[in-house]
Amino acid sequence: MRSGLVFAGANNVWSSDDNSENDGVLTAQEVIHIDMRNTQLVVLSACETGLGDIKGSEGVYGLQRAFKMAGVKFIIMSLWQVPDKETAEFMMLFYKKLLKSKDVHRAFADTQKFMRKKYDPYYWAAFVLVE
Repeated sequence: MRSGLVFAGANNVWSSDDNSENDGVLTAQEVIHIDMRNTQLVVLSACETGLGDIKGSEGVYGLQRAFKMAGVKFIIMSLWQVPDKETAEFMMLFYKKLLKSKDVHRAFADTQKFMRKKYDPYYWAAFVLVE
């Protein structure tokens, strides 16, 4: 319940007495119950989306675990705060390469290679690909 995505309209629900199920927040707990076995890729490009709570020997609980449990094949997420300009460049380049190659691994590796030549790792290495 501590990890989730906030969508448009969430502030309106929180500031009113509306108790509808559509509150504008998709929690990790809710993601687990969505059948995403046909979903090839989820990209969580915001800051620290790959982080979560560590629970003993169970590993990390968070959005990434929820999407994997829901059946997503690949997840791209960040491990630390990432600058907006370089994140936009990384994502635009990744999607261009993905559309061309249709191969998530290759597109991600090629994007990392390009960014490595241009920037210090702080600006791009936060992004990881999990299969």
